[in-house]
Amino acid sequence: MQSPSPPQVELSQVEREALALAVTESRCATCLRSGTPLLTGLALAAAVQVLVPRLAGDYAARICLDAGIAVILAVSLNIVNGLAGQFSLGHAGFLAVGGYTAGMISYYGSLWLWGSGGVHGGWFGAGQALFLVACLAGGGVGAAVGYLMGLPTLRLRGDYLAIVTLGFGEIIRVLFQQTQPVLRTAEQFRAAGWEQFVPPPVGGSLGFSGIPKYTNNFWVYAFVTITLIVAHRLKFSSAGRNLISIREDEVAALAMGVHVTRWKVRAFVIAAFFAGIAGGLFAHESGIILSPRDAGFQRSIELVIMVVLGGKGSISGVVLAAALLASLPELLRDFDQYRMIAYAVLLIGMMLVRPQGLFGSREVWDLWRRRPQPVVAGKGAA
Repeated sequence: MQSPSPPQVELSQVEREALALAVTESRCATCLRSGTPLLTGLALAAAVQVLVPRLAGDYAARICLDAGIAVILAVSLNIVNGLAGQFSLGHAGFLAVGGYTAGMISYYGSLWLWGSGGVHGGWFGAGQALFLVACLAGGGVGAAVGYLMGLPTLRLRGDYLAIVTLGFGEIIRVLFQQTQPVLRTAEQFRAAGWEQFVPPPVGGSLGFSGIPKYTNNFWVYAFVTITLIVAHRLKFSSAGRNLISIREDEVAALAMGVHVTRWKVRAFVIAAFFAGIAGGLFAHESGIILSPRDAGFQRSIELVIMVVLGGKGSISGVVLAAALLASLPELLRDFDQYRMIAYAVLLIGMMLVRPQGLFGSREVWDLWRRRPQPVVAGKGAA
């Protein structure tokens, strides 16, 4: 016997319009809340671009730019080393892959479109559009390389994974060292046959020079904003819980139905994408020659130190550590003979005082929350 269906409630025209208006307002409020961090970050990026050179000078603006690129690299590595609990030592390889990809697109694209490799157009001009396409392409190629590398290697763990990722970084460095010199003029570019593009002419061991200088603080901190939003929403989503469960105990996560290898690969791809974008920004920075050394072991270790110092899994801690470590060598430049010694002593002291990092696995706003007060005997609720 079928149960009777609930009676249909007939709404009047006014009630239907009020309901539709309430639904629309709710959707607009949701969109506004979700878009507020992005709009706030873009406003701060514009403020850094305009105010820092005027108030503190070009030197401080350059330090802010380097710190922003370091934040993107460290936060992206934190997705793998912090959230997923893996130990990657080849993150600088993705920086180099993205940087060389973006540099080739902007350099040779400028030669093909305008006949010269310099900066073309002002804000939101054709050159800026080519620059953004180049950075996104660098991130895409970095993500593709991360996927190809992650599939066979992320079944490993611990020291074995660290050795494999270290080998990957060295392979990338050696491959870029074996490339040919840059085609420097439009005439050479037009006269060159396609056979000269294998391997690509991107400077060899001397580095890729001549890349247009498009990177500024606005673009850097716009991408910092996007990176932080993605990392934060990933951490506090079901996907982030899967990654954290893998970090805590892979066997238990597998027993609970988490596809361990799949989530490791996804974390690797996301991290490699943002590292590739950071590489594109680094390649277009004023005064920088993209070199195979940028894919070396030392750069990867610097990024690992930023993650460990900030706290594995803590986004705000890694941001603070990356900004501090990127700017500290410049702030100690007055003590030129002893600055690296002071730098190392500060790192050692920090690890002795806070071995879990600045914030551990928590965020900075967790420190402001009130802890629940213990209930005193005899003073329970009435």
